[in-house]
Amino acid sequence: MKKKKLEILLEQVTGFREPDVTKEQYKTPATIASELLYFAYMNEELGGIVLDLGCGTGILGIGAELLGAQRVIGVDSDIKAIHTAQQNAASLNCKNIDFVCCDMNQFCGRADTTIMNPPFGAQVKGSDRIFLKRAGEASNVIYSIHNKGSANFVQNYIAASTITDIKRIKFIIPHTFKFHTKEQKLIDAEIYRIEVARA
Repeated sequence: MKKKKLEILLEQVTGFREPDVTKEQYKTPATIASELLYFAYMNEELGGIVLDLGCGTGILGIGAELLGAQRVIGVDSDIKAIHTAQQNAASLNCKNIDFVCCDMNQFCGRADTTIMNPPFGAQVKGSDRIFLKRAGEASNVIYSIHNKGSANFVQNYIAASTITDIKRIKFIIPHTFKFHTKEQKLIDAEIYRIEVARA
């Protein structure tokens, strides 16, 4: 599947019906989702079991299946988001994806590759750390979206594991919460590919 076709399909994915500001619940734009997914796809790292941590309404996990993942597991603590993700997967005829409602502090599982768009920590400082920790425990490779300039912090936090590649992106955040003053805000962000070190 070509990247543009993937993007068009992912445009159909419904976002959060009741977004939670403390969890920084913004729908990942289809352009960004397809950028991350194609990054992993071109590195031949979407063919096995893929874990979508903080899956929200499922856009990354669904995209991974559309690109040929053998099995996808989406994990999120918001049951309403999980229900929407299940509906989104069904509407795109995705049958090899399971969604699990689970707090990140309690999650344990294994996969070949983790894909995620964790909170940036704008509302709750350090909220991205548990995602990095669980992703490192779960898989050998991580593709993750972070605020521009986070590379040094992320690299220090993941210790022996290594950020091998950085893709710079523009992330559009639409007017979602009352404190937003603009119709949309464009922020600089980065996609990191991380190789996980194993003892």
